[in-house]
Amino acid sequence: MAPGRIEADSAPAEIDVGQRLRQLRVAAGLSQRALAKKAGVSNATISMVESNQVSPSISALKQILSGFPLGIAEFFSAPEPDIDQVVFRASEFTEIAGGPVSYRQVGANLGNRQLQILHERYQPGAESGRPRISHQGEEGGVVIKGRLQLEVDDRRYELGPGDAYLFDSRRPHAFRNIGEGELIIVSACTPPSF
Repeated sequence: MAPGRIEADSAPAEIDVGQRLRQLRVAAGLSQRALAKKAGVSNATISMVESNQVSPSISALKQILSGFPLGIAEFFSAPEPDIDQVVFRASEFTEIAGGPVSYRQVGANLGNRQLQILHERYQPGAESGRPRISHQGEEGGVVIKGRLQLEVDDRRYELGPGDAYLFDSRRPHAFRNIGEGELIIVSACTPPSF
């Protein structure tokens, strides 16, 4: 099977495969892109499986799970997350990206959630990446500390502590720390995007 190819014979239907994959990926602290790279599949494949746009064959799922590593039996027997948790202590946040840009997510498993909340930290000069990103949904945030350069479409905005943003995430966008110190943002995205 070629990397990223989803075959017609699908995985068992008793489990929401997309939701389970997202839960396990986030719990492992991996972005969709990181899992795709480790598993040798395309980022689009991970995204389509997680959003239940496609149902992977057992062999395709096995290839995706090699990025954890996790076997098929473990995948289907993993416990469901406790979605009744209301309070999340800072020590319970899940790091889903590291390095010059840190995204710490509130909650480890967002399978049944419609909202993703992040505590973001950008080192001086760090940015969310090029080319600009876009995805389904809406996102907003508040700058807690530092100076943010927000680029949406072809417009640039500078924001400081207390300033906020809200936009349709399908519009190409990028974030950059233009200050001399650390940039801290608390953001929300619906639906969860990574």
